[in-house]
Amino acid sequence: MKKEEVPQDLSSLGKITKEVCYAIDGSGKYTTELSRGWDVKINALDVAWQDIGERVEAARKKVLNNEASPLLYFMELRLMDIGILAAYTGFWKWQVKKHLKPAAFKKISEKKLSRYAAAFNLPLSDLKSWNLNEA
Repeated sequence: MKKEEVPQDLSSLGKITKEVCYAIDGSGKYTTELSRGWDVKINALDVAWQDIGERVEAARKKVLNNEASPLLYFMELRLMDIGILAAYTGFWKWQVKKHLKPAAFKKISEKKLSRYAAAFNLPLSDLKSWNLNEA
């Protein structure tokens, strides 16, 4: 595409950062040009964030229905999966899976809970006494 054809559709990220695109300048040589955004990319990001919001809400409902521990909610909220959470906490993946069950979560020691709280960037008290109805 030509340098003057580089999309400049303003997105929420366009206010913070710009993307480098390759374009052809007036003399026919490749050059870089900054783009504030592109409608197609903006729409794709909006769909992705909507999906994330739905996953967070589904996790919240599972915790409220006692089908999962609060760890599931915070994992979804912080865009983590079991492998990432295991890496941040130093637990094995099977341990994280076990702690996702409400009964096992209630038995976790304060020391282990503090590792989860640190991974989620939360105060330990928020993780221990978190009320899903207020979240």
